[in-house]
Amino acid sequence: MNSYEKYAPTYFVPPVMTYDWVKKEKIEKAPLWCSVDLRDGNQALIEPMSLDEKLEFFEMLVKLGFKEIEIGFPAASDTEFAFTRALIERNMIPEDVTIQVLTQAREHIIKKTFEAVKGAPRAIIHVYNSTSLAQREQVFKKSKEEIKKIAIDGATLLKKLADETEGNFAFEYSPESFSGTEMDYALEVVNAVLDVWQPRPDFKPIINLPMTVENMMPHIAACQIEYFHKNMKYRENVVLSLHPHNDRGCGVANAELCMLAGADRCEGTLFGNGERTGNVDIVTLAMNMVSHGVNPELDLSNMPKIRATYERLTRMQVHPRHPYAGDLVFTAFSGSHQDAIAKGMAIREKNPDSKWFVPYLPIDPKDVGRTYDSDVIRFNSQSGKGGIGYILKNSFGIILPDKMRESVSYFLKGVSDRTHSELTPHVIYDNFKKEFVDKSGAVTVTDVHFRQEDGIVASVTFAKADGTSFTCEGHGNGRLDAVSNAIKKEFEISYKIVEYSEHALTTGSSSEAMAYVCINMDDNVLWGAGIDSDIIKASINALVVAVNRALAD
Repeated sequence: MNSYEKYAPTYFVPPVMTYDWVKKEKIEKAPLWCSVDLRDGNQALIEPMSLDEKLEFFEMLVKLGFKEIEIGFPAASDTEFAFTRALIERNMIPEDVTIQVLTQAREHIIKKTFEAVKGAPRAIIHVYNSTSLAQREQVFKKSKEEIKKIAIDGATLLKKLADETEGNFAFEYSPESFSGTEMDYALEVVNAVLDVWQPRPDFKPIINLPMTVENMMPHIAACQIEYFHKNMKYRENVVLSLHPHNDRGCGVANAELCMLAGADRCEGTLFGNGERTGNVDIVTLAMNMVSHGVNPELDLSNMPKIRATYERLTRMQVHPRHPYAGDLVFTAFSGSHQDAIAKGMAIREKNPDSKWFVPYLPIDPKDVGRTYDSDVIRFNSQSGKGGIGYILKNSFGIILPDKMRESVSYFLKGVSDRTHSELTPHVIYDNFKKEFVDKSGAVTVTDVHFRQEDGIVASVTFAKADGTSFTCEGHGNGRLDAVSNAIKKEFEISYKIVEYSEHALTTGSSSEAMAYVCINMDDNVLWGAGIDSDIIKASINALVVAVNRALAD
């Protein structure tokens, strides 16, 4: 692929590179989150959300705990303007939530924006202009001084209109395409804007540094942010914000390292929706913090509902391998993975108050509204005995003997292989019951009576294929042994019972028992299972199934 020769880095490194962020082990607290789903995420949709859909999405973001929500670009369209007015006039903005609106640093657009937010209880006016080398030379054809003047004029007009307009306003400035801007020049523009606004303890503007096109590795992004963190004027009275995109697929990594480098705030979308490859994924960022024991200050405990609402309103689909929210992210099909998870969960059951530490599962699926039986271990032709044992135990209370798991697993893997499909828990149970519990064949026992006579004598009634029956007696050391000897004598076969176990399926007066019997006939090992409220009947049923499977095999 020789096309690589036409590319070169388009990012800029700071004049002085520092690496204090490397010394930090993890993010210690959540940033100030700002959802831009209703602006960046909405403008990236093939079919933008309607007014009612945006209102519903806004209410979901409030319930999730977002305190700052960028609701749109009100000067861009009638729908955006109407949405802003609807939130204000219907009193839909909670006391602890601030709306944010975007505007270019152009006079008529800024004025239209202030018309839209008039009377807002709290609103951030987010003004931006592009500062990157590519934009300056190719799009605007302006000098550095001319571009800086656009930023200063925009900041000045914001300050003037905020004083003249009813409402409670904060300011945000973004040097768009920040990462493609010379760092010393970007800092010069930002400081010029801050000189206009004069930050103070009771008035802390936001400086947002958008990685509008992600064009550098995450460690470079962190050094860029650390440069601003250390050199920006009025730093103690400025909120330093991130706005990462995902063009190189490193949006989450960029955000995490930049938080270590000094960022206070992060703008993004729930599942990473946005122009091109999207914005940074806030769900992943927040849940990554959870996995390190950090409070994300967002409530993502019902991930299936969040995802369903998002997909319905945006008509976008969350990828099945999306971290924390995808259909398959907690699912193990591999036999070795299933075995490790099942063993880890068994230890977890004995120590439920210990810190989460289960193989292959970075978080407890229950914490995001998922379930173990249908999400964690699923079965197909690639699965193993650990998985099948886990599913039958957790879904149906069936505790297979260790040695029986392999036999059941191979049988069900064959079913999956022939049908080329995953087997759901109920399909697994139905096939297990058909083959290992209800298997019919040459031997059909309809009645058994026992008496004590030099051990145990079992009088066993068998049914013939033509509907008639006959009775045969067998002697043994116990009831199951006596029935087994009757079967051997009547059908002229030889085998040995090599394994037996039992357990209760349910509790209470109507509890049922599960019995398992394994026989060895001509070096062929076959299992059977029986279910009955009477453990003796369950044991006999299990023996009969094992014999019928051996004869059929």
